[in-house]
Amino acid sequence: MVAHLLRLKLTLLRNSLRRSPWQVVGLAVAVLYGLGALAGVVIGMAVVSVQEPDIRGLVVVLLGSLLVLGWWVVPLLAFGLDATIDPARFVTFAIPRRSLLTGLALAGVVGVPGVVTLVSVLAMAGVWWRTPAALVAGIVCAVVALATCVLGSRATTSLASGLLAGRRFREVMAAVAVLPIIVIGPVLGRLTDGGLPSAATVEQLADVLAWTPFGAVWAVPGDVAAGQWGLAAARFAIALATVAVVAVVWDRALAHALVNPAHEKASGKGHGLGWFDRLPATPLGAVTARCLTYWARDPRYALAVAVVPVLAIVLYVVSPGGALVLLIAPITGYLMGWGISADVAYDGTAFWTHVATPLRGHVDRLGRVLAAGAIALPTVTLLAVGAAVLTGDPSAVPALLGVSLGVLLTSLGVSSVLSALVVYPVQLPGENPFQSKQGASTAAVVSQLAGSLAIMVLCLPEGLLALMAIRSGSAALGWVALAVGLVLGALLLAIGVRLGGRTLDRTAPDLLRRIVAFA
Repeated sequence: MVAHLLRLKLTLLRNSLRRSPWQVVGLAVAVLYGLGALAGVVIGMAVVSVQEPDIRGLVVVLLGSLLVLGWWVVPLLAFGLDATIDPARFVTFAIPRRSLLTGLALAGVVGVPGVVTLVSVLAMAGVWWRTPAALVAGIVCAVVALATCVLGSRATTSLASGLLAGRRFREVMAAVAVLPIIVIGPVLGRLTDGGLPSAATVEQLADVLAWTPFGAVWAVPGDVAAGQWGLAAARFAIALATVAVVAVVWDRALAHALVNPAHEKASGKGHGLGWFDRLPATPLGAVTARCLTYWARDPRYALAVAVVPVLAIVLYVVSPGGALVLLIAPITGYLMGWGISADVAYDGTAFWTHVATPLRGHVDRLGRVLAAGAIALPTVTLLAVGAAVLTGDPSAVPALLGVSLGVLLTSLGVSSVLSALVVYPVQLPGENPFQSKQGASTAAVVSQLAGSLAIMVLCLPEGLLALMAIRSGSAALGWVALAVGLVLGALLLAIGVRLGGRTLDRTAPDLLRRIVAFA
């Protein structure tokens, strides 16, 4: 059964490459990125291997701890579980759980991240080549470290997917989970007073990590090289206990998930037609009402709004006098304007209603823009005024409004075009929030990069004017920035809605075909 699961993983990966050229491009990009990271690790370990044992142990513990932490945490925040052999798909099959666990764990190594990690842990073990006993211990610990990474990743994601079955709870936890990643930079900056951490601080950090589940396994070869067999035994026991604990956690979480698949509870609190009762009974009103409902209830949209206050706090903390908080309004304008770039993908198969009805493309585009703008315009305006007042520079309000509203309007325009061209798999409402979709990475990354660059270039006029106005304290230049931002942004928005509408009229059937293929 284990071998069958591995063959299934390889077969699904091979078939996914045949389905779309984007899959081949994505794999090529991932391989190149992995080779680059792997080359850096191997070269770095080769350099470290000729250093003193203390330096070798320090570097290996820090790098190894970061690797384990990445495997455990990153899937919760960004990439999610590998969806090729999602455990939920085996609910109806009578597969022994031990075989399923073993097969899924080994399948986790099949792929670019797994191969890169495997070679990396062996390279980190190789730094002890001048001490045979430490080298043997390093190879053994490399196997344990790889198991810690893979099993820990599966345990955290499986456990979290069960805990976050409720949508509202998921929304809160999503913001909480992102918070440590956002604030880690400011915290480190405060600890180091704006400079690099001292050698003593790094050594203390490594000493602490060497007794944690993240770093214990990496400290064992160094202890062996130093002849400290008691410490090596204690830390190796911690490493084995970590593997045992995460394996048990994953086993229990998987057992519960296979018997009680996560599902979304239906809500009985809704009454009436909501926004559909409040807006005109026209095609434009219907699209706007539906999109407003999404912004109010869908956590995929809500996250772009929830991260704003956290980001504002971070910008205020990290900058002298809170000067960087002036960026919060333009950043929010980008986030909320860019939020509709995946609107068609978020519609899922329900997009068929747009294709089947005589709905003009520009009406669809305008309805989505109006819904996003109804929330984004007051939010961005309040943030621009509040940031200027908070930093003690009310004269910067016109310049901030100009660049912020310009970025918002431009982002809405670019998103209106892009979402009519590109769709990619996204999480559906009620799905496991930590499960990535096959084929999503390349199309998402390419479209996000292209769209972001386009917005950056198009917003340069008001951005430069606002920067000069704030730095020089010129009120007149600030009003010019406001005028340019509003006029240029409105023009680009109109062009985006019109061009996106014409594009959607042409591409809607093909977009629906691709969305159905993703389902």
